[in-house]
Amino acid sequence: MAKCEFCGKDVKFGIKVSHSHRRSNRTWKPNVQRVKAIVDGSPKRVYACTRCLRSGKVTRAN
Repeated sequence: MAKCEFCGKDVKFGIKVSHSHRRSNRTWKPNVQRVKAIVDGSPKRVYACTRCLRSGKVTRAN
């Protein structure tokens, strides 16, 4: 679910390192929002990251 349908941005994985240098797995999730957008000429509910919404890659529907 946490994937932008316009730019393909999705979850990234890495390692969390504590102060005592103990390591454990962690994830970074993109700021993805469910919006109503015009896709192929018709309004549709899609998941879009806020970067695409702000830059104008997504045309919002009313």
